[in-house]
Amino acid sequence: MHPSLRSPLPSILLLLALSSTPPSSSESYYRYADCAPYTYSCGGTKINISYPFRVDSRADYCGYPGYYVACSKNNTSMTIEIDGKGYVVKDIDYLNRLITVVDPPFVNQSCPQPYQNTSLDISLYSYSDRDVNVTVFVNCTALSPPIPDVHDMGCATGGRHGFYQLTDENHIEMFENCSSMVVVPIHQAAAVEIGYGKRSFSDAVKGGFSLRWEAGEGWCRDCVESGGRCGFDVLSQESHTCFCPHNSTVGTCSPSNKGSVIGGISLLCLFLRVIYALRFRKSPDVGAFDRQNCCIPCRRRSCGNSAQGVEAFLRQCGILAPKRYRYSEIKRMTKSFDDKLGQGGFGSVFKGALQDGRLVAVKVLKATKGHGGEEFINEVASISRTSHVNIVGLLGFCLEGSKRALVYDFMPNGSLEKFICSDKSTEEPRFGCEKLFEIALGVARGLEYLHGGCSTRIVHFDIKPHNILLDQDFCPKISDFGLAKLCPPKVSVISMADARGTVGYIAPEVFSRGFGVVSSKSDVYSYGMLLLEMAGGRRSIGATDENTSEVYFPHCLYDDLDRYCNVGAAGVTTETREVARKMMIVGLWCIQMMPENRPSMSEVVEMLKGSATDLRMPPRP
Repeated sequence: MHPSLRSPLPSILLLLALSSTPPSSSESYYRYADCAPYTYSCGGTKINISYPFRVDSRADYCGYPGYYVACSKNNTSMTIEIDGKGYVVKDIDYLNRLITVVDPPFVNQSCPQPYQNTSLDISLYSYSDRDVNVTVFVNCTALSPPIPDVHDMGCATGGRHGFYQLTDENHIEMFENCSSMVVVPIHQAAAVEIGYGKRSFSDAVKGGFSLRWEAGEGWCRDCVESGGRCGFDVLSQESHTCFCPHNSTVGTCSPSNKGSVIGGISLLCLFLRVIYALRFRKSPDVGAFDRQNCCIPCRRRSCGNSAQGVEAFLRQCGILAPKRYRYSEIKRMTKSFDDKLGQGGFGSVFKGALQDGRLVAVKVLKATKGHGGEEFINEVASISRTSHVNIVGLLGFCLEGSKRALVYDFMPNGSLEKFICSDKSTEEPRFGCEKLFEIALGVARGLEYLHGGCSTRIVHFDIKPHNILLDQDFCPKISDFGLAKLCPPKVSVISMADARGTVGYIAPEVFSRGFGVVSSKSDVYSYGMLLLEMAGGRRSIGATDENTSEVYFPHCLYDDLDRYCNVGAAGVTTETREVARKMMIVGLWCIQMMPENRPSMSEVVEMLKGSATDLRMPPRP
């Protein structure tokens, strides 16, 4: 026998023996019984609850994280949180993996307001083909003359109208009459009935829209058809399990008298195959990566599925891979994830420390089969390519099976969000105007570097206060590159299959190609909204969640810019007033509706470094 095949055999025999020993039948049966389909009642509504959904009375292992259904505080409706926003649950279709939800304000209002863009956690949900997007124009003056395919909602408030459009035509002139535009999904059948005059638009919106959930795709139906019940297993590499009356498995249930034998034979075949692969394996095919396009986010499933694949990808791109940590090291440096700093759509961030005492922030990504792999390779490839004072530093990564983690420099002052965003419009900013300007200029320089200062053009696509971190000296660092796109330096137009970003900061062309092509100018728009918020425009106007549909603050800045400059910063002087004015004018240039009318980030840096008196007001967006 070949020496390379001799040493693993004892392990094989041991595992084969263990595989023939059934697990605790009582424990398996209890979990099987716990996860039986359950009828949940709330507010007169009854809905069947099964995997991946879970309610309070059910064990954690009966549902997948992120699919928690609850009864509203007043016990009138069933709710679920999607990407940080609550929705009312109307129906769950397990056969087609569809959940129908509706925005809570739309349920009982005769004239639903406010309209907001819908955002999803793409690792948990995707839009269904049963819905269509309707363009809604908010807070408008009356149209004269009318536009044929733009319809009045029929419920004007305070002399201001709302309009909707079912077609894909772009009516730029609507932005002269309206404060903002949003995209609202409705059922396709409802849209047809609106077209024939059989249903009002408000009734169609109250009908909600459907989302297709990602958890359980493929395997869960096989599990149920074999007599099992789907569940979640945090210790499993696949993060799921099939609970059977006599055992648990990651596949399907088998008869109890055959399952252990079949499992043993399968395990033996698997290990023989692994040994064969190890004995005759070839070196990684680095040449399989296209060097010219290697830094465009990888679409191959294998790219981010192993640490070796990530390192090979980075080497082919000419990037020095950061340190690779074992998952046990990640747990040790975070003290078993004891100190949680925050949470986002793709995972959670924990405070930790290296062996030398250096503080770090560890981002642990959710174990998903959706876009988690792409988000991971985006983050590693993007930040590993950068070296700039205004870009957060990546110290290492971990990739063991479904466990993914990223290790960054720790930023003791947290994110910019907590310093400039507040629910209280009267709260004074915690920075003086000069410090705010330094931070704004630092972010601009960081974006300028990403767009043209490094060997690969990087478009971030999620610039917002939450993703601007501050070190001990309040030096800004751009972070969270999970949605970033990378492309060769000479490529300016970016191809995108789906919208990405955060509502309120996302550029118009990202969700509607009628406004132009997607490019680095999309980051410029997001930066402009950030700049206006930093300059105090939102705080000055007093925009809140309740009245944002009635006042669009960039438009108000055009009407009386000087007034907002006077109250936007602490300790107003002639000098600070000019700084605030400069930031607001540059911000207004950055949020121009058409990308070609926005400056580049290099031009933004020059505008910020120049004098406010040399800047002219841009046209209204």
